[in-house]
Amino acid sequence: MVYAKNGEFPELAKHIEYAQNTKNLPGKHGTTRYLTRLTNKEKIKENRNTACPSSLERPPGKQCDEYPFASTWQGAKTGGGDFSRRMINGTQNEDGGRALSRFYLYNRILEKDRFLVWIK
Repeated sequence: MVYAKNGEFPELAKHIEYAQNTKNLPGKHGTTRYLTRLTNKEKIKENRNTACPSSLERPPGKQCDEYPFASTWQGAKTGGGDFSRRMINGTQNEDGGRALSRFYLYNRILEKDRFLVWIK
């Protein structure tokens, strides 16, 4: 998966870059610390709710973005609690999530398939 800091989702890309480089979270392109696809909808929801509970204040126009993605086994709950969250532009968050879904579909990334995220 590729996200660009000067592309459609710059706030999302910068958050992932921070999470990979500063917090040393998995999934960085060029490493073998893979993310692993999770397809169980209930577990995905648990990951999302752990990282971004509804009790968190969201400034106008912002949404809570989590990394590693909720749709991975490295997510906030299934991955053991090591994660990053940041309030980013809501449209970028939604569109970036849809891009990830298309990546899964078009590249046939199935349950427990490994992948990396390249920030350029």
